[in-house]
Amino acid sequence: MLRLNVGDLFAQAASPTQPVLRFQDAKGVAFGEGASKIKLTPAHFDHLELLLGHFEPSGSTGVEPYTHGDSEEVLLVIAGDVEVTIDGETHALTAFDSVHYRSSRPHRVAESTGTAEARVLWAMSPPTY
Repeated sequence: MLRLNVGDLFAQAASPTQPVLRFQDAKGVAFGEGASKIKLTPAHFDHLELLLGHFEPSGSTGVEPYTHGDSEEVLLVIAGDVEVTIDGETHALTAFDSVHYRSSRPHRVAESTGTAEARVLWAMSPPTY
């Protein structure tokens, strides 16, 4: 797979990519229920993607487990408590715990206390978003 857009075939040589992505310039989106994620890696990265996730109390990636692509994925809890369900098996995680899985396996993440926020970091290879 070439990973090219039609415009890439006609574009002039790009200037060198800036190595710093400022947090205020990162793109964020709401998803699931009471959750949001911010992409921390540039769009042109082919082999790695980092996303910062924020979950409000009782927030989740959605009611049902979901899949996307077939990447290797690692979820690291930065703050708070979450439950990660993969293929029907639920894992309770707290700060600095991690879990790895394939993004093609049904998975769901939820803040587990119902009273506090949680932050997680996803690392995926290759990128799926």
